[in-house]
Amino acid sequence: MPEEPEIDLDKLHEEIHEELEKEGGSLLRRIALTTALLAGFAAIAALKAGATVNEALMLRTEAARVQSEASDQWAFYQAKGLKAAVEEASRTSWLAIGKEPPPEYAEKMARYAEEQKEIQKKAQEKEKDRDEKVAESDHLLHSHHGFANAVAIFQVAIALGAVAALTRNRAVWLGSLALGVGGLVLLATTILR
Repeated sequence: MPEEPEIDLDKLHEEIHEELEKEGGSLLRRIALTTALLAGFAAIAALKAGATVNEALMLRTEAARVQSEASDQWAFYQAKGLKAAVEEASRTSWLAIGKEPPPEYAEKMARYAEEQKEIQKKAQEKEKDRDEKVAESDHLLHSHHGFANAVAIFQVAIALGAVAALTRNRAVWLGSLALGVGGLVLLATTILR
């Protein structure tokens, strides 16, 4: 049997590393590092986008509940108005036959008018609370869009990073970095708003 030629594996390993260095091994490491960082920022932006939209939806739901309570108060307000109208009609009937109506009709009408004022005040407070919740929800939805857009920009930057790694093209990598910086700026401004 012929002897197999011996291959110096250590030397081969060293030559491969030298070739990688010549062919952009350090560039690949830089691309990998920046792409990993961009992925981390994209994850943060995605979490913030999800959190803000969830909170906005909860506020909208709460606003709908408060609106329902305000509507109940307005229905109660109208009921008191109807009761006062019935008392007025009864009082008018007494006057139509030429008799003095019992004083309880006027007392009840006055009581219903006072109760209506309190009910109106409660209903208006509920509507104010609803409006505040809707405004806060709108603000959060606006923030959500900023976070979602930052995620999209980071994803494009990551894709460009992958293309740069495959093609070992420094210009594409710089484009990836530029988009990544844009995503970071958008993320930061959305957080600070």
